[in-house]
Amino acid sequence: MPVKSVCIYCGSRHGTAPSYTAAASMLGTSIAQQGWRLVYGAGDVGLMGEVARAAQTAGGETFGVIPTHLLAHEVGKTDLTRFVITETMHERKKVMLMNADAVVLMPGGAGSLDEFFEALTWRQLGLHAKPIVLLDTEGFWEPLKALMQHVVDKGFAEASLLDFVQSADSPEGVMEILRQEFT
Repeated sequence: MPVKSVCIYCGSRHGTAPSYTAAASMLGTSIAQQGWRLVYGAGDVGLMGEVARAAQTAGGETFGVIPTHLLAHEVGKTDLTRFVITETMHERKKVMLMNADAVVLMPGGAGSLDEFFEALTWRQLGLHAKPIVLLDTEGFWEPLKALMQHVVDKGFAEASLLDFVQSADSPEGVMEILRQEFT
């Protein structure tokens, strides 16, 4: 059976709560301990760097994808198992999603939201059937969940949109969802 790969979308900053960093570290460690591969944006800063270093420390395989224009800004982490440089952000998102069996959205900013919404849109359009999980540390994604409900309530999406996204408030909860999805 091939190794499962989990794509993590998360911030290139640490955010304001220490729990975001702790969750990134715990999730990276847990993915590696499960024998799964981490797929992420190849940065060595913020939550991206935390999740990758934790996976590496725990002996996990890491697959990072970064566009040329972000190599300096996100400090491309070149010591990964696989380090891919793309021309554009579009390419980055496609390579990340195509090389993953599931998506997890951790706290992050506009870039993380962009990645999430593209994965969600592709799922809605039937271009993939991969699980999408929100790591809702300290309720970070509650406004996003309310927005998705609002979109459905106002008639701009079918209620099935909400079924494409699962949520957990801890890395352990995310891992439990993924273990169930992968069996």
